[in-house]
Amino acid sequence: MGRRLEIILGPTGVGKTAYAISRALEYGSPVISCDSRQIYREMRIGTAVPSDKQLSTVKHYFIREIPVTRNYTAGIYEVEALRLVNRLFSQGHETLVMCGGSMLYIDAFCYGLDDFPEVPLQLREHLIECLRDEGVDVLAAQLKELDPVTYGEIDLTNGRRIIRALEVCLYTGKPFSSFKTRRFKERDFEIRKIGLECPREDLYARLDQRVLAMMEEGLEEEARSLLPYRNLPSLQTVGYRELFDYFDGKTNLDEAVRRIQVNTRHYAKRQLTWWRRDPSIEWVSL
Repeated sequence: MGRRLEIILGPTGVGKTAYAISRALEYGSPVISCDSRQIYREMRIGTAVPSDKQLSTVKHYFIREIPVTRNYTAGIYEVEALRLVNRLFSQGHETLVMCGGSMLYIDAFCYGLDDFPEVPLQLREHLIECLRDEGVDVLAAQLKELDPVTYGEIDLTNGRRIIRALEVCLYTGKPFSSFKTRRFKERDFEIRKIGLECPREDLYARLDQRVLAMMEEGLEEEARSLLPYRNLPSLQTVGYRELFDYFDGKTNLDEAVRRIQVNTRHYAKRQLTWWRRDPSIEWVSL
């Protein structure tokens, strides 16, 4: 059998971690996380990092490895994850297990990314402030003017995606879409994608309960400790944004928790919509 990497993917809260650990034990593989938020050291509760028991069962990579102040991107992940995978294959592993729900990170690893220019962090921070103060519709309108192609392709409720496109337009003076070549990079190992799913009502109920469990575990205190970093890209995350609004007096705690539940369900729906377009995914019902 040739070298193979299995990617366990699916919506947040579906049970990817436990499933990936069982596959990793079967193959004698570590688990390579592909999550754009669990990689941050200070964001433990709000990103549903695997438990200490799970982390001790199998070696995990890319879990709580970097500070929130580091600007980490899908492009950096592509390079670092490929380097790790090739090293593990050279050590004798035949099958490796990757696990995550970050759509862009998974695509970057599987197909590569176009070479978009890096932009100054100050510009991104300015746009993040605009998003918070003026709302996503204002930024979307600006993107429509500068790059109607991208405007027509992306999720216009996803402020982070809009900021990424808009910052490239503003910094380079060229449309974000002009940097897309859509050329896939070849990988010298087989990639198998396994998607986990469960009934939508069960998933949503599980997510609502998980948010309440996070609050009991100390999510409010964790978010408060990260308040000085609220404008960083890493903190533009469900579970933290809503609590920042609560700290600002824009809402009460019960409403903030309700919004976290609603936005978590919306994120899970966007994940499923994204992956339903990929015919290579083998779906497994839990």
